[in-house]
Order: sequence, then C-alpha cells, then structure tokens
Amino acid sequence: MLNNDTKRLILAHFWIAFIAFFVALLLGEWQMYIRSPLRDWIGNPELYYRSVTAHGSAMGYVFPTLVAMGFGYAIVELALKQSLVGRRWAWIGFFLVVIGTVTAMVPVSMGLATVLYTFYPPLIGNAFYYIGVVLVVVGSWIWVALMSINLRVWKQAHPGESVPLPMFANLAGAYLWAWTSLGAAIEILFMILPVALGFKSTIDAGLARVFFSWTLHAIVYFWLMPAYIAFYTLVPRAIGGRLYSDRMARISFILFLVFSMPIGVHHLFQDPQVGSGVKFLHAVFTGMVSVPTLLTIFTITASVEIAGRLRGGKGAFGWVKALPWQNPMMLAVAFSFILLGFGGAGGLINMSYQLDFAVHNTQWITGHFHLIFGGAIVIMYFALAYDLWPHLTGKQLASGRLMRTQLWMWFVGMIVLTFPWHVVGILGMPRRMAYFDYSNPEIAPQALAVIITFVGGLILVISGLLFLLVLLGGHRSLRIDLPEFRFSQAAHHEGRLPAALNSYALWLALMIGLSVVNYGYPISQLMALKQTSVPAVPVGSQP
Repeated sequence: MLNNDTKRLILAHFWIAFIAFFVALLLGEWQMYIRSPLRDWIGNPELYYRSVTAHGSAMGYVFPTLVAMGFGYAIVELALKQSLVGRRWAWIGFFLVVIGTVTAMVPVSMGLATVLYTFYPPLIGNAFYYIGVVLVVVGSWIWVALMSINLRVWKQAHPGESVPLPMFANLAGAYLWAWTSLGAAIEILFMILPVALGFKSTIDAGLARVFFSWTLHAIVYFWLMPAYIAFYTLVPRAIGGRLYSDRMARISFILFLVFSMPIGVHHLFQDPQVGSGVKFLHAVFTGMVSVPTLLTIFTITASVEIAGRLRGGKGAFGWVKALPWQNPMMLAVAFSFILLGFGGAGGLINMSYQLDFAVHNTQWITGHFHLIFGGAIVIMYFALAYDLWPHLTGKQLASGRLMRTQLWMWFVGMIVLTFPWHVVGILGMPRRMAYFDYSNPEIAPQALAVIITFVGGLILVISGLLFLLVLLGGHRSLRIDLPEFRFSQAAHHEGRLPAALNSYALWLALMIGLSVVNYGYPISQLMALKQTSVPAVPVGSQP
C-alpha cells in the first residue's frame, strides 16, 4: 500500500499535471477558433503565437513530465513494496517543476517569448522562459536520480531477484528522459541563454536545431512510457486477464530505450545544413523504432485475448465480444490502439526522406502528432489515473458511466480533430499560421475542414472537463476498503531472467553509442565550420 505522504506527493503531481493539461487544451481550442472562418482575424498574430507557445510548452514539457514522475513514485512503493527513499528530494523536484512552469509562462503571456516549444533559433525570447524550462528539466532529473536510488536500495534487499516489470519499465522511461533531455539542455545553456542574457548577439541556428533534434523526437517516447507501462502492467489485470509475456514486455522497453534516441534528424529532412547521409541513417533508425510498438501491439492483443477467453469467449473472434467493454480500461486501450494505428500510419510518410517533402510543415504534421500524443498517449493517462485514484484517495470512483462517456468523447473528438488536418495538410495548408483569408478561392474549399477541426476540439474540451469532474468526484465520494493494489501477472512463470533482461547496463551503453554515431558527425561538422552564426532575432519587447 502507498504511504500517506507518498499519496499526497503523487496527487500533487497529478493535479498540477491535469490542470496544466486542461489550460493547454483551452488554449488549443482558442487557436483553432482564431484560425477558422468563424470569426474575423484578431488583428494581432502575436496573441496567437503566445497561445501556441504556452499550449506546446504545457503539453510537451509540464503535463507528461509530471504524470511520469507521479506514476514513477507510485510504482516504487506499489511494485517494489518499499517506502519511497528521498521523499523530501521528490518534493523539491516537484516544486522546481512548478516554479519553472510559472517562470516560463509569465514571459510567454507577456509576449516576450513566443518562440514555440521548439525554441526556433535564431528567434530569441526572454531569458526567463528558458530558465523556467531548465528548472522543469532539473526537477525531472531529480526524479530520474530517485528512481535509480530506489532500485539500488531494493536490489540490496533482494539480491539475485528479478526486478518487477513495472519498475523495469519505469527505469526505461527515466533513463531515456535523462539522456534525451540533454540535447535541449545543451542548446539552452550554451547557445540560447548567452544570447538571451545579452552576452552574445549571434547564434548558430543550424547547430542549435541539431541539438534540439536530439530531444525533439525521443521526447515522444518519454511521453509514451507511462502509457506503455499501463498497457503491460495495468490493462491485463484490470480486464480480468493475464500478461501474455513478461519477457516480451521487457524486450519492448529495451528496444524503445535503444532506438528512440538516434532518429531525431528526420525532423530536419528539409534543413540544408545536415547532409543527406545523416538524414538517411536517421530515417533507417526511425523505421527500427516501430519494432517495439509492433511487439507491444502483439503482446497486449494476446493479453486481451486471454482475458476474453477466460470470460468464456469461443472461436476465432468470440473472445472479442466476451471482453468487459463496460470497463473504462478496456475502452481506453481499444481507443488508444486505434488512434496509435492511424497515427503510426501517418508516421510512415514523415519518416520517408522523399515523401516528407510533400507534407513537411503542413497541417498533416499537426494531425499525425495529435493522434499519437493526444490520442494514443493521453487517453491512457486518463485510464491510469482512473485506476490509481481510489488507491490515492481511499475513495471509490463511482461514475462508471461518466468515465465511459468521457473516453468516448475523447476518442470521437480526436478523430474529428485530426482527420481534416491530414486532408488539408495534403492540400498544402501550413501549420502554425495565425490567419487564413478564406475569401481567397484557392483555400476557400478548406474552410469547412477547419470548422470541423474546431468542432472536434470543442468535443475534446468537454471531455477534458468531464475527466476533471470525475477525479474531483473521487475526492468527495464515500471512503471504502480497498484490496492491495496489484499489477498484471504473466500468464506463465518464465523462470529466472537472463541478466540482459534484468538490467540496463548493456542497453544504456548501446543507446549512448548509437547517439554518438548518429549525432557525432553532424554536430562536429557544424562546430568545425566557420562563420555559421547568424544575428539573433529578439522576440517581443526585450528588456
């Protein structure tokens, strides 16, 4: 069971995460309204880019980081069955994230840092925005350190035992984040902040983008980790089944750790400062990262089938009908897989060096990104919150119908939102534009698609509000006696694990090695070139 102090720690992480999520959700819907033909242009595009920067920063840095941290602390006590070591440091990490968020958002709201969450040098915003982002990252690094320390304490008390799967998976997310966040940290600390603070007036924009690409795509897999942990360790138990294979799960997390890093340059396919050979190498590794996803789809589908057959399902597909479709976790995993399938299919276009030319920087990218993050990932964040909440509050979430309605609305809203984006993206509509003149006959036919996306966003806002209401209701319901929290058990006892599936030493070395190979050449090449810096472009009313 969870320690009371740890419960408060986890709830603090989750509540700040979900509040940030909802505020960002409202900002996203406002952006779609502004871009649509439903109203006249606001006249000041700066307001639009403030919203985009705040939306992206909150959704990309604050929301998933706090969810991963809170979930990680829960895993330590629930899976390792020991008190969290370093709880005071965990609170320090939490407050650093909160302080960093406020520090970053203040200049954004004032129009001093509308650089989007990707920073976009040579655009340079107010220094406090970057300092805030650094504080968020430092707070998360404390979490990474605590995960390692707590595992070491457990191993000392359990010599020779297999690390429980939830903790093994949790460590994959922590180590991945520690390494991938290093790229953005280097970019901010050594390239952007000296300019923002007035020590320099130029910046090597090409080199800065390469360092950010180090973080830019791998961060997606850090966002994925809590969702995938829920796939493997919560879903089979919640629907009355068993995990098909513990070893397959470990292999999936290992492959995510290894192949998530050396792929970020596919975001720079149109960047002339990166050579075609490096782009090809990253395209190949981008394809490799699909392997752990396919393994996950197979393993979780097999686990779900086990649940269906244990419930009396017969024949080739009779088990599907026998599944507990009234269970919110069952709905969530089904919706997540469908959205993951659509988003992954679009990703095949993005990873192709040739095909990417057709959709680069269009609304297609926005649609693909939101299907993966807003669809496959966020819907599992809802599910894991629903699963953990009674154990955090000691009270039952009694609104089963409301939970199902909320999940259905999120699924439908995400489809309505993203599919038109793919259509207009193919037609060439650029993303991140504050204004479109729909009286222009060339884009007038796209007006309907944009209105549909606004409707989809409105459905998502209502769903997000219902989610918060369900959680609030969980605090006000009657207290209940809960059984001990359990993670999913494997269908078969698989015996003693080989060392390679019970430790990350080998795989961390491989991850670092591949990163050095795939990023070492373009970084060293750009650093060796002379006169690559360009004048910085201040954003807003710089002090």
